[in-house]
Amino acid sequence: MAPSLAGVSCLVTGAGGFLGQRVVELLLAEEEALAEIRLMDLAFSPKLLKTCDEYCGKTKLQLLKGDIQDAEFLMRACHGLSLVIHTAAIIDTLGTVPTEKLMGVNVRGTQLLLDACIENSVKYYVYTSSLEVLGPNSRGDPVINGSEDLVYESTNHFPYAQSKSMAEKCVLQANGQKLNNGASLVTCALRCMYIFGEESQFLSVLLDGAINNGDVFQRYSRKEAAVNPSYVGNVAWAHIQAAKAMKDPERVARIAGRFYYISDDTPHMSYSDLNFELGRGLGFGVESKMRLPLPLMYVLAFVLEMLSLLLSPFMRYVPPTNRHLINLQNTPFTFSYKNAQKDFDYKPRYSWEDAKQITTKWLASQVPLRKEFLKHHKKR
Repeated sequence: MAPSLAGVSCLVTGAGGFLGQRVVELLLAEEEALAEIRLMDLAFSPKLLKTCDEYCGKTKLQLLKGDIQDAEFLMRACHGLSLVIHTAAIIDTLGTVPTEKLMGVNVRGTQLLLDACIENSVKYYVYTSSLEVLGPNSRGDPVINGSEDLVYESTNHFPYAQSKSMAEKCVLQANGQKLNNGASLVTCALRCMYIFGEESQFLSVLLDGAINNGDVFQRYSRKEAAVNPSYVGNVAWAHIQAAKAMKDPERVARIAGRFYYISDDTPHMSYSDLNFELGRGLGFGVESKMRLPLPLMYVLAFVLEMLSLLLSPFMRYVPPTNRHLINLQNTPFTFSYKNAQKDFDYKPRYSWEDAKQITTKWLASQVPLRKEFLKHHKKR
């Protein structure tokens, strides 16, 4: 019999976020209903609140508004659960968030949630990790169809990447810890690629930039810097498949305490060319080449970083780009999901064509709204 989440009580952290909402939607669509889903975040979108209000299934829904750094709140939130799917995190590739806050949410929050699981005997813990745990490194060493066995020298010291690496380590090291009821904690981490899809804030920002640029996306990435972005619905589905496998006695030993790369069948392409593929049906173009040669971009980023450092005693200046981000956007870096497929039956739920169509349809609904907003913003 295929593993099932029937009767499971689950907490989804970051349930108001881009990925968390999709995890919740797919959990509600399960053929065999969960007993309860607790949705935890600091805020919830109108769409998610409407979904909860209109839901008429067997699963009990509970909204929990609170901070991942509040230990007492987490203890209450985890009482009576058997599964936690931890998607909550601050994502920051520009360095806009103070490091202390980043570490507090991404690392301390993850550890506090582990502590609450142990105290409340929550047996299963699925963690949303990031490809940036591995790299790319500062040399820009490429990876093509990498696997979990890859030996790669990671030299990435950017705060966000460090916070995800530290949090992932906490999660995987906690695997096997004794719970209060005498059972053992089962954990795994899913290293996700760049996630795209409808309602992506990143896509909204890029869309604004393209509109301001005459409906042409700026080229931030070399065409040959192929990566494998993944559709949000597929990444959410991987979390659910991992959770199901944890309840399967034959599979749990294979995935316990391990990390997995989660990608899908989106064609390998640069980030800039992904934007074009999603927007071309709406008449958007993409610049044929980068505005500055890559070596000059690194030099400019270095100068801006030094300026930020010099100004730090007097004011906080966040450069519009940095060497880490340039490296991230311009290093060929692709990974296979074969081990996830082998160990917990993950395979993309949505094809590339379906994902592109859904995302483009959403972009089409946003274009007139964003153009109107930007038009009035310029008048001010």
